[in-house]
Amino acid sequence: MTAAHAPRAVTARDWIGFFAMVVGMFMAILDIQIVSSSLAEIQAGVSASADEISWVQTSYLIAEVIMIPLSGILARVLSTRWVFVVSATGFTCMSLACALAWNIESLIVFRALQGFLGGAMIPTVFATSFSLFPPEKRAGVSVMIGLVATMAPTLGPTLGGYLTQSLSWHWLFLINVVPGLLVTGLVWTFVNVDKADLSVLKGFDLAGLLFMALFLGTLEFVVEEGPRNDWFEDHAIAAGAVVCVASGVLFFWRVLTYHNPIVGLRAFKDRNFAIGCLFSFVIGVGLYGSVYIMPLFLGQIRGLNSLQIGMVMFVTGMFQFMSAPVAGMMSKKLDLRLMLAIGLGMFGSGIYLNSILTAESDFWELFLPQAVRGFSLMMCFIPVNTLALGTLPPAQLKNASGLYNLMRNLGGAIGLAAINTVLIDRYALHMSRLSDNVTVARPGIQDMLDGIAGRMGSIMQGDADLAALKVVQGIVHREAMVLTFTDCLLVMACVFAFALMLTPLVRKPRQTVPADH
Repeated sequence: MTAAHAPRAVTARDWIGFFAMVVGMFMAILDIQIVSSSLAEIQAGVSASADEISWVQTSYLIAEVIMIPLSGILARVLSTRWVFVVSATGFTCMSLACALAWNIESLIVFRALQGFLGGAMIPTVFATSFSLFPPEKRAGVSVMIGLVATMAPTLGPTLGGYLTQSLSWHWLFLINVVPGLLVTGLVWTFVNVDKADLSVLKGFDLAGLLFMALFLGTLEFVVEEGPRNDWFEDHAIAAGAVVCVASGVLFFWRVLTYHNPIVGLRAFKDRNFAIGCLFSFVIGVGLYGSVYIMPLFLGQIRGLNSLQIGMVMFVTGMFQFMSAPVAGMMSKKLDLRLMLAIGLGMFGSGIYLNSILTAESDFWELFLPQAVRGFSLMMCFIPVNTLALGTLPPAQLKNASGLYNLMRNLGGAIGLAAINTVLIDRYALHMSRLSDNVTVARPGIQDMLDGIAGRMGSIMQGDADLAALKVVQGIVHREAMVLTFTDCLLVMACVFAFALMLTPLVRKPRQTVPADH
Protein backbone atom coordinates (compact mmCIF):
# COMPACT_ATOMS: atom_id res chain seq x y z
CA MET A 1 0.00 0.00 0.00
CA THR A 2 1.02 3.60 -0.53
CA ALA A 3 1.40 4.19 3.20
CA ALA A 4 4.07 1.50 3.39
CA HIS A 5 6.32 3.07 0.76
CA ALA A 6 8.65 6.05 1.09
CA PRO A 7 6.92 9.03 2.68
CA ARG A 8 5.62 11.71 0.35
CA ALA A 9 5.20 15.41 0.99
CA VAL A 10 2.01 16.28 2.86
CA THR A 11 -0.03 18.64 0.70
CA ALA A 12 -2.84 21.08 1.44
CA ARG A 13 -5.26 18.50 0.02
CA ASP A 14 -4.05 16.00 2.59
CA TRP A 15 -4.59 18.49 5.43
CA ILE A 16 -8.13 19.35 4.27
CA GLY A 17 -9.09 15.71 3.93
CA PHE A 18 -7.55 14.74 7.25
CA PHE A 19 -9.23 17.63 9.08
CA ALA A 20 -12.58 16.48 7.65
CA MET A 21 -11.85 12.98 8.99
CA VAL A 22 -11.14 14.43 12.45
CA VAL A 23 -14.52 16.23 12.39
CA GLY A 24 -16.18 12.92 11.52
CA MET A 25 -14.41 11.24 14.43
CA PHE A 26 -15.58 14.05 16.73
CA MET A 27 -19.22 13.45 15.76
CA ALA A 28 -18.94 9.68 16.30
CA ILE A 29 -17.42 10.10 19.79
CA LEU A 30 -19.73 12.99 20.72
CA ASP A 31 -22.83 10.92 20.02
CA ILE A 32 -21.89 8.41 22.73
CA GLN A 33 -22.64 11.00 25.43
CA ILE A 34 -24.82 13.61 23.71
CA VAL A 35 -28.03 11.82 24.78
CA SER A 36 -26.96 11.25 28.40
CA SER A 37 -28.40 14.50 29.81
CA SER A 38 -31.60 14.30 27.74
CA LEU A 39 -32.83 10.74 28.30
CA ALA A 40 -35.89 11.95 30.24
CA GLU A 41 -37.02 14.14 27.34
CA ILE A 42 -36.40 11.36 24.80
CA GLN A 43 -38.30 8.93 27.02
CA ALA A 44 -41.33 11.22 27.02
CA GLY A 45 -41.03 11.85 23.28
CA VAL A 46 -41.12 8.18 22.25
CA SER A 47 -43.27 6.90 25.15
CA ALA A 48 -40.59 4.58 26.51
CA SER A 49 -40.29 2.93 29.90
CA ALA A 50 -37.38 3.58 32.27
CA ASP A 51 -35.82 0.23 31.34
CA GLU A 52 -36.21 0.77 27.60
CA ILE A 53 -34.74 4.28 27.43
CA SER A 54 -31.30 3.14 28.62
CA TRP A 55 -30.97 1.19 25.36
CA VAL A 56 -30.78 4.46 23.42
CA GLN A 57 -27.22 4.71 24.76
CA THR A 58 -26.43 1.01 25.18
CA SER A 59 -27.35 0.02 21.61
CA TYR A 60 -25.00 2.69 20.18
CA LEU A 61 -22.10 1.54 22.37
CA ILE A 62 -22.56 -2.17 21.58
CA ALA A 63 -22.67 -1.56 17.83
CA GLU A 64 -19.70 0.84 17.88
CA VAL A 65 -17.56 -1.58 19.90
CA ILE A 66 -18.19 -4.31 17.29
CA MET A 67 -17.25 -2.06 14.36
CA ILE A 68 -14.06 -0.52 15.80
CA PRO A 69 -11.83 -3.64 15.53
CA LEU A 70 -13.46 -4.60 12.22
CA SER A 71 -12.48 -1.28 10.65
CA GLY A 72 -8.86 -2.38 10.14
CA ILE A 73 -9.61 -5.17 7.68
CA LEU A 74 -12.29 -3.06 5.98
CA ALA A 75 -9.77 -0.28 5.35
CA ARG A 76 -7.34 -2.79 3.83
CA VAL A 77 -10.01 -4.24 1.56
CA LEU A 78 -11.80 -1.06 0.45
CA SER A 79 -9.16 1.66 1.15
CA THR A 80 -9.28 4.33 3.83
CA ARG A 81 -11.26 6.75 1.66
CA TRP A 82 -14.04 4.31 0.81
CA VAL A 83 -14.40 3.04 4.39
CA PHE A 84 -14.59 6.55 5.80
CA VAL A 85 -17.03 7.78 3.14
CA VAL A 86 -19.36 4.81 3.67
CA SER A 87 -19.06 5.23 7.44
CA ALA A 88 -19.78 8.99 7.37
CA THR A 89 -22.69 8.56 4.94
CA GLY A 90 -24.26 5.79 7.01
CA PHE A 91 -23.77 7.73 10.24
CA THR A 92 -25.44 10.82 8.73
CA CYS A 93 -28.40 8.88 7.34
CA MET A 94 -28.96 7.07 10.64
CA SER A 95 -28.74 10.38 12.53
CA LEU A 96 -31.62 11.68 10.41
CA ALA A 97 -33.50 8.41 10.98
CA CYS A 98 -33.04 8.74 14.77
CA ALA A 99 -34.59 12.21 14.67
CA LEU A 100 -37.58 10.82 12.73
CA ALA A 101 -38.02 7.71 14.93
CA TRP A 102 -41.69 7.03 15.71
CA ASN A 103 -41.28 4.80 18.77
CA ILE A 104 -38.63 3.45 21.12
CA GLU A 105 -38.07 0.27 19.07
CA SER A 106 -37.28 2.19 15.89
CA LEU A 107 -35.03 4.61 17.80
CA ILE A 108 -33.01 1.75 19.31
CA VAL A 109 -32.56 0.12 15.88
CA PHE A 110 -31.47 3.40 14.27
CA ARG A 111 -29.08 4.16 17.15
CA ALA A 112 -27.48 0.73 16.79
CA LEU A 113 -27.00 1.29 13.05
CA GLN A 114 -25.68 4.80 13.73
CA GLY A 115 -23.06 3.43 16.13
CA PHE A 116 -22.10 0.51 13.88
CA LEU A 117 -21.74 2.57 10.69
CA GLY A 118 -20.07 5.53 12.41
CA GLY A 119 -17.69 3.42 14.49
CA ALA A 120 -15.21 2.99 11.63
CA MET A 121 -14.41 6.71 11.60
CA ILE A 122 -12.64 6.64 14.99
CA PRO A 123 -9.75 4.17 14.45
CA THR A 124 -9.37 5.18 10.78
CA VAL A 125 -8.28 8.66 11.87
CA PHE A 126 -5.64 7.28 14.24
CA ALA A 127 -4.19 4.95 11.60
CA THR A 128 -4.18 7.69 8.94
CA SER A 129 -2.34 10.11 11.23
CA PHE A 130 0.62 7.69 11.40
CA SER A 131 0.58 6.53 7.77
CA LEU A 132 0.08 9.99 6.21
CA PHE A 133 2.29 12.29 8.29
CA PRO A 134 6.08 11.99 8.81
CA PRO A 135 7.35 11.63 12.40
CA GLU A 136 8.30 15.30 12.74
CA LYS A 137 4.68 16.38 12.13
CA ARG A 138 3.01 13.78 14.32
CA ALA A 139 3.29 15.75 17.58
CA GLY A 140 1.04 18.53 16.25
CA VAL A 141 -1.34 16.03 14.68
CA SER A 142 -1.54 14.07 17.94
CA VAL A 143 -2.48 17.27 19.77
CA MET A 144 -5.38 17.85 17.38
CA ILE A 145 -6.61 14.25 17.58
CA GLY A 146 -6.21 14.13 21.35
CA LEU A 147 -8.09 17.39 21.84
CA VAL A 148 -10.98 16.14 19.73
CA ALA A 149 -11.12 12.61 21.18
CA THR A 150 -11.07 13.82 24.80
CA MET A 151 -13.26 16.92 24.45
CA ALA A 152 -16.09 15.15 22.61
CA PRO A 153 -17.26 13.08 25.63
CA THR A 154 -16.87 16.13 27.89
CA LEU A 155 -18.91 18.40 25.64
CA GLY A 156 -21.57 15.76 24.88
CA PRO A 157 -23.79 16.31 27.95
CA THR A 158 -23.37 20.10 27.74
CA LEU A 159 -24.30 20.35 24.08
CA GLY A 160 -27.07 17.79 24.46
CA GLY A 161 -28.65 19.65 27.37
CA TYR A 162 -28.50 22.97 25.53
CA LEU A 163 -30.04 21.58 22.32
CA THR A 164 -32.83 19.79 24.17
CA GLN A 165 -33.78 22.80 26.29
CA SER A 166 -33.45 25.35 23.46
CA LEU A 167 -35.01 23.32 20.63
CA SER A 168 -36.01 19.67 21.17
CA TRP A 169 -34.41 16.26 21.63
CA HIS A 170 -34.65 15.64 17.86
CA TRP A 171 -31.81 18.14 17.36
CA LEU A 172 -29.44 15.83 19.23
CA PHE A 173 -29.40 13.89 15.95
CA LEU A 174 -30.32 16.53 13.36
CA ILE A 175 -27.18 18.50 14.29
CA ASN A 176 -25.12 15.73 12.60
CA VAL A 177 -26.76 15.98 9.17
CA VAL A 178 -25.10 19.03 7.59
CA PRO A 179 -21.59 18.40 9.05
CA GLY A 180 -21.92 14.73 8.07
CA LEU A 181 -22.63 15.62 4.45
CA LEU A 182 -19.71 18.08 4.38
CA VAL A 183 -17.34 15.50 5.89
CA THR A 184 -18.42 12.89 3.35
CA GLY A 185 -17.84 15.24 0.41
CA LEU A 186 -14.46 16.50 1.63
CA VAL A 187 -13.08 13.04 2.42
CA TRP A 188 -14.19 11.71 -0.96
CA THR A 189 -12.55 14.66 -2.72
CA PHE A 190 -9.30 15.07 -0.79
CA VAL A 191 -8.33 11.79 0.93
CA ASN A 192 -6.14 9.37 -1.01
CA VAL A 193 -3.67 7.63 1.29
CA ASP A 194 -3.90 4.03 0.04
CA LYS A 195 -5.54 1.72 -2.48
CA ALA A 196 -8.10 -1.04 -2.17
CA ASP A 197 -6.70 -4.56 -1.88
CA LEU A 198 -9.43 -7.08 -2.65
CA SER A 199 -6.98 -9.95 -2.25
CA VAL A 200 -7.41 -9.55 1.52
CA LEU A 201 -10.89 -11.05 1.07
CA LYS A 202 -9.35 -14.36 0.00
CA GLY A 203 -10.09 -16.74 2.84
CA PHE A 204 -12.12 -14.09 4.70
CA ASP A 205 -12.82 -15.35 8.21
CA LEU A 206 -16.62 -15.20 8.39
CA ALA A 207 -16.72 -17.45 11.46
CA GLY A 208 -14.22 -15.20 13.23
CA LEU A 209 -16.41 -12.18 12.43
CA LEU A 210 -19.44 -13.91 13.94
CA PHE A 211 -17.54 -14.92 17.09
CA MET A 212 -16.12 -11.40 17.49
CA ALA A 213 -19.54 -9.76 17.11
CA LEU A 214 -21.08 -12.14 19.66
CA PHE A 215 -18.18 -11.72 22.09
CA LEU A 216 -17.97 -7.92 22.02
CA GLY A 217 -21.73 -7.40 21.75
CA THR A 218 -22.60 -9.61 24.71
CA LEU A 219 -19.66 -8.24 26.74
CA GLU A 220 -20.94 -4.70 26.23
CA PHE A 221 -24.49 -5.80 27.03
CA VAL A 222 -23.48 -7.52 30.28
CA VAL A 223 -21.33 -4.67 31.62
CA GLU A 224 -23.89 -1.99 30.63
CA GLU A 225 -27.04 -3.70 31.86
CA GLY A 226 -25.60 -5.77 34.74
CA PRO A 227 -25.57 -3.03 37.42
CA ARG A 228 -29.15 -2.03 36.61
CA ASN A 229 -30.52 -5.59 36.83
CA ASP A 230 -28.65 -7.09 39.80
CA TRP A 231 -26.14 -8.82 37.54
CA PHE A 232 -26.57 -12.60 37.31
CA GLU A 233 -29.84 -12.59 39.22
CA ASP A 234 -31.36 -11.50 35.90
CA HIS A 235 -31.81 -14.36 33.41
CA ALA A 236 -30.94 -12.20 30.38
CA ILE A 237 -27.67 -11.02 31.97
CA ALA A 238 -26.75 -14.60 32.95
CA ALA A 239 -27.48 -15.87 29.44
CA GLY A 240 -25.49 -13.01 27.93
CA ALA A 241 -22.53 -13.84 30.17
CA VAL A 242 -22.58 -17.50 29.07
CA VAL A 243 -22.69 -16.48 25.38
CA CYS A 244 -19.90 -13.94 26.03
CA VAL A 245 -17.55 -16.51 27.58
CA ALA A 246 -18.27 -19.17 24.94
CA SER A 247 -17.94 -16.80 21.97
CA GLY A 248 -14.83 -15.23 23.54
CA VAL A 249 -13.09 -18.61 23.77
CA LEU A 250 -14.07 -19.43 20.18
CA PHE A 251 -12.97 -15.99 18.95
CA PHE A 252 -9.48 -16.19 20.46
CA TRP A 253 -9.09 -19.79 19.28
CA ARG A 254 -10.05 -18.73 15.75
CA VAL A 255 -7.77 -15.67 15.73
CA LEU A 256 -4.78 -17.68 16.93
CA THR A 257 -5.25 -20.64 14.55
CA TYR A 258 -6.76 -19.28 11.31
CA HIS A 259 -4.34 -18.24 8.54
CA ASN A 260 -6.20 -14.99 7.74
CA PRO A 261 -7.84 -13.87 11.03
CA ILE A 262 -10.45 -11.12 11.18
CA VAL A 263 -8.33 -9.26 13.75
CA GLY A 264 -4.58 -9.68 14.05
CA LEU A 265 -3.23 -9.89 17.59
CA ARG A 266 0.44 -9.83 16.55
CA ALA A 267 0.67 -6.17 17.56
CA PHE A 268 0.39 -7.24 21.20
CA LYS A 269 3.86 -8.80 20.88
CA ASP A 270 5.13 -5.21 20.96
CA ARG A 271 5.43 -4.40 24.67
CA ASN A 272 4.75 -0.70 24.15
CA PHE A 273 1.56 -1.44 22.25
CA ALA A 274 0.33 -3.91 24.87
CA ILE A 275 1.00 -1.52 27.77
CA GLY A 276 -0.31 1.39 25.69
CA CYS A 277 -3.61 -0.46 25.26
CA LEU A 278 -3.79 -0.92 29.03
CA PHE A 279 -3.22 2.82 29.49
CA SER A 280 -5.90 3.49 26.85
CA PHE A 281 -8.26 1.31 28.89
CA VAL A 282 -7.49 3.30 32.07
CA ILE A 283 -7.94 6.62 30.26
CA GLY A 284 -11.32 5.35 29.04
CA VAL A 285 -12.30 4.59 32.66
CA GLY A 286 -11.37 8.11 33.75
CA LEU A 287 -12.67 9.97 30.72
CA TYR A 288 -16.10 8.35 30.49
CA GLY A 289 -16.42 7.68 34.22
CA SER A 290 -15.85 11.28 35.29
CA VAL A 291 -18.21 12.60 32.62
CA TYR A 292 -20.84 10.17 33.95
CA ILE A 293 -20.47 10.55 37.71
CA MET A 294 -20.18 14.33 38.05
CA PRO A 295 -23.45 15.15 36.22
CA LEU A 296 -25.09 12.44 38.35
CA PHE A 297 -23.88 14.17 41.53
CA LEU A 298 -24.88 17.63 40.34
CA GLY A 299 -28.33 16.44 39.29
CA GLN A 300 -29.19 14.22 42.25
CA ILE A 301 -27.53 16.14 45.09
CA ARG A 302 -27.46 19.73 43.87
CA GLY A 303 -30.68 19.52 41.82
CA LEU A 304 -29.24 21.29 38.75
CA ASN A 305 -30.84 20.99 35.30
CA SER A 306 -28.97 19.74 32.23
CA LEU A 307 -27.89 23.23 31.11
CA GLN A 308 -26.57 24.16 34.58
CA ILE A 309 -24.71 20.85 34.78
CA GLY A 310 -23.22 21.58 31.38
CA MET A 311 -21.91 24.94 32.58
CA VAL A 312 -20.14 23.27 35.51
CA MET A 313 -18.72 20.50 33.33
CA PHE A 314 -17.52 23.01 30.74
CA VAL A 315 -14.57 23.86 33.02
CA THR A 316 -12.97 20.52 32.14
CA GLY A 317 -13.34 21.15 28.41
CA MET A 318 -12.00 24.69 28.72
CA PHE A 319 -8.82 23.53 30.45
CA GLN A 320 -8.40 20.69 27.95
CA PHE A 321 -8.40 23.28 25.19
CA MET A 322 -5.97 25.51 27.08
CA SER A 323 -3.58 22.60 27.70
CA ALA A 324 -3.32 21.59 24.03
CA PRO A 325 -0.40 23.89 23.05
CA VAL A 326 1.39 23.16 26.33
CA ALA A 327 1.06 19.41 25.82
CA GLY A 328 2.20 19.77 22.21
CA MET A 329 5.41 21.55 23.27
CA MET A 330 6.02 19.05 26.07
CA SER A 331 5.73 16.12 23.67
CA LYS A 332 8.57 17.57 21.58
CA LYS A 333 10.95 18.39 24.44
CA LEU A 334 10.16 15.82 27.14
CA ASP A 335 10.59 12.07 27.39
CA LEU A 336 7.11 10.77 26.55
CA ARG A 337 7.26 8.33 29.46
CA LEU A 338 7.81 11.20 31.90
CA MET A 339 5.05 13.22 30.25
CA LEU A 340 2.68 10.27 30.60
CA ALA A 341 3.58 9.87 34.28
CA ILE A 342 2.86 13.57 34.87
CA GLY A 343 -0.46 13.29 33.05
CA LEU A 344 -1.61 10.16 34.91
CA GLY A 345 -0.53 11.66 38.25
CA MET A 346 -2.40 14.91 37.58
CA PHE A 347 -5.54 13.13 36.38
CA GLY A 348 -5.57 10.87 39.45
CA SER A 349 -4.98 13.91 41.69
CA GLY A 350 -7.85 15.75 40.00
CA ILE A 351 -10.20 12.82 40.65
CA TYR A 352 -8.99 12.62 44.27
CA LEU A 353 -9.67 16.34 44.76
CA ASN A 354 -13.10 15.76 43.21
CA SER A 355 -13.79 13.16 45.90
CA ILE A 356 -13.74 15.80 48.65
CA LEU A 357 -17.46 16.37 48.29
CA THR A 358 -20.20 17.79 50.48
CA ALA A 359 -23.89 18.29 49.81
CA GLU A 360 -23.06 21.99 49.21
CA SER A 361 -20.28 21.45 46.64
CA ASP A 362 -20.97 23.73 43.69
CA PHE A 363 -19.20 25.47 40.80
CA TRP A 364 -16.26 26.97 42.69
CA GLU A 365 -15.71 23.97 44.98
CA LEU A 366 -15.48 21.79 41.86
CA PHE A 367 -13.49 24.27 39.77
CA LEU A 368 -9.94 23.26 40.79
CA PRO A 369 -10.47 19.47 40.54
CA GLN A 370 -12.01 19.84 37.09
CA ALA A 371 -9.29 22.24 35.98
CA VAL A 372 -6.54 19.81 37.04
CA ARG A 373 -8.35 16.89 35.39
CA GLY A 374 -8.99 18.80 32.17
CA PHE A 375 -5.42 20.10 31.93
CA SER A 376 -3.98 16.63 32.43
CA LEU A 377 -6.02 14.78 29.80
CA MET A 378 -3.88 15.89 26.86
CA MET A 379 -0.74 14.96 28.80
CA CYS A 380 -2.13 11.43 29.07
CA PHE A 381 -3.56 11.08 25.60
CA ILE A 382 -0.70 12.37 23.42
CA PRO A 383 2.12 10.23 24.87
CA VAL A 384 -0.06 7.10 25.07
CA ASN A 385 -1.05 7.54 21.43
CA THR A 386 2.58 7.83 20.32
CA LEU A 387 3.95 5.15 22.65
CA ALA A 388 1.34 2.61 21.59
CA LEU A 389 1.23 3.18 17.82
CA GLY A 390 4.40 5.10 17.00
CA THR A 391 6.76 2.11 16.86
CA LEU A 392 4.56 -0.33 14.92
CA PRO A 393 5.25 -1.19 11.26
CA PRO A 394 2.88 0.65 8.87
CA ALA A 395 1.37 -2.66 7.72
CA GLN A 396 0.02 -3.26 11.24
CA LEU A 397 -1.26 0.26 11.92
CA LYS A 398 -4.85 -0.10 10.68
CA ASN A 399 -5.54 -3.26 12.62
CA ALA A 400 -3.64 -2.05 15.72
CA SER A 401 -5.46 1.29 15.69
CA GLY A 402 -8.78 -0.54 15.90
CA LEU A 403 -7.60 -2.60 18.88
CA TYR A 404 -6.16 0.50 20.58
CA ASN A 405 -9.41 2.48 20.26
CA LEU A 406 -11.44 -0.57 21.26
CA MET A 407 -9.57 -0.67 24.57
CA ARG A 408 -10.53 2.93 25.36
CA ASN A 409 -14.20 2.25 24.68
CA LEU A 410 -14.10 -0.99 26.67
CA GLY A 411 -12.45 0.93 29.51
CA GLY A 412 -15.33 3.37 29.44
CA ALA A 413 -17.98 0.63 29.32
CA ILE A 414 -16.43 -1.54 32.04
CA GLY A 415 -15.63 1.56 34.11
CA LEU A 416 -19.27 2.68 33.99
CA ALA A 417 -20.42 -0.79 34.98
CA ALA A 418 -18.02 -0.76 37.94
CA ILE A 419 -19.14 2.73 38.94
CA ASN A 420 -22.81 1.72 38.89
CA THR A 421 -22.02 -1.38 40.93
CA VAL A 422 -20.13 0.69 43.51
CA LEU A 423 -22.97 3.21 43.61
CA ILE A 424 -25.51 0.49 44.38
CA ASP A 425 -23.43 -1.44 46.93
CA ARG A 426 -21.87 1.49 48.77
CA TYR A 427 -25.16 3.40 48.93
CA ALA A 428 -26.79 0.41 50.64
CA LEU A 429 -23.89 0.25 53.11
CA HIS A 430 -23.84 3.98 53.92
CA MET A 431 -27.62 4.16 54.15
CA SER A 432 -27.62 1.26 56.59
CA ARG A 433 -24.90 2.78 58.77
CA LEU A 434 -26.43 6.25 58.85
CA SER A 435 -29.92 4.90 59.53
CA ASP A 436 -28.59 2.89 62.47
CA ASN A 437 -27.12 6.06 63.98
CA VAL A 438 -29.89 8.53 63.16
CA THR A 439 -32.60 7.36 65.56
CA VAL A 440 -34.98 9.13 67.91
CA ALA A 441 -33.14 7.50 70.81
CA ARG A 442 -30.34 10.02 70.30
CA PRO A 443 -31.11 13.35 72.02
CA GLY A 444 -29.70 15.44 69.19
CA ILE A 445 -31.93 13.77 66.61
CA GLN A 446 -35.05 14.20 68.74
CA ASP A 447 -34.25 17.87 69.21
CA MET A 448 -33.77 18.23 65.45
CA LEU A 449 -37.14 16.57 64.75
CA ASP A 450 -38.87 18.77 67.29
CA GLY A 451 -37.36 21.90 65.81
CA ILE A 452 -38.35 20.97 62.23
CA ALA A 453 -41.85 19.96 63.35
CA GLY A 454 -42.25 23.25 65.18
CA ARG A 455 -41.29 25.30 62.14
CA MET A 456 -43.44 23.23 59.79
CA GLY A 457 -46.43 23.25 62.11
CA SER A 458 -46.69 27.02 61.79
CA ILE A 459 -46.85 26.96 57.98
CA MET A 460 -48.73 23.75 57.18
CA GLN A 461 -51.75 21.76 58.21
CA GLY A 462 -51.54 18.08 59.02
CA ASP A 463 -49.05 15.89 60.82
CA ALA A 464 -45.96 18.08 61.29
CA ASP A 465 -44.11 15.25 63.08
CA LEU A 466 -44.45 12.96 60.06
CA ALA A 467 -43.30 15.75 57.74
CA ALA A 468 -40.27 16.39 59.96
CA LEU A 469 -39.40 12.69 59.87
CA LYS A 470 -39.50 12.75 56.07
CA VAL A 471 -37.16 15.76 56.05
CA VAL A 472 -34.63 13.91 58.21
CA GLN A 473 -34.93 10.80 56.03
CA GLY A 474 -34.18 12.98 53.00
CA ILE A 475 -31.07 14.34 54.70
CA VAL A 476 -29.89 10.81 55.52
CA HIS A 477 -30.44 9.75 51.90
CA ARG A 478 -28.56 12.80 50.61
CA GLU A 479 -25.55 12.24 52.88
CA ALA A 480 -25.45 8.54 52.01
CA MET A 481 -25.34 9.48 48.32
CA VAL A 482 -22.54 12.02 48.92
CA LEU A 483 -20.46 9.35 50.70
CA THR A 484 -21.20 6.94 47.84
CA PHE A 485 -19.99 9.39 45.17
CA THR A 486 -16.87 9.98 47.26
CA ASP A 487 -16.15 6.24 47.31
CA CYS A 488 -16.57 5.98 43.52
CA LEU A 489 -14.15 8.81 42.88
CA LEU A 490 -11.59 7.36 45.29
CA VAL A 491 -11.74 4.02 43.46
CA MET A 492 -11.13 5.81 40.14
CA ALA A 493 -8.17 7.68 41.68
CA CYS A 494 -6.70 4.32 42.78
CA VAL A 495 -6.99 3.01 39.20
CA PHE A 496 -4.84 5.90 37.97
CA ALA A 497 -2.35 5.37 40.81
CA PHE A 498 -1.99 1.75 39.66
CA ALA A 499 -1.48 2.88 36.04
CA LEU A 500 1.16 5.38 37.19
CA MET A 501 3.17 2.53 38.72
CA LEU A 502 3.29 0.78 35.32
CA THR A 503 4.96 3.66 33.45
CA PRO A 504 8.54 2.38 34.13
CA LEU A 505 7.67 -0.71 32.04
CA VAL A 506 7.29 1.38 28.87
CA ARG A 507 10.28 1.43 26.55
CA LYS A 508 11.50 4.70 25.11
CA PRO A 509 10.28 4.77 21.48
CA ARG A 510 12.51 5.40 18.53
CA GLN A 511 12.36 8.93 17.18
CA THR A 512 11.36 7.76 13.76
CA VAL A 513 9.72 4.73 12.25
CA PRO A 514 11.54 3.42 9.19
CA ALA A 515 9.26 3.59 6.21
CA ASP A 516 10.33 0.23 4.79
CA HIS A 517 9.42 -1.77 7.93
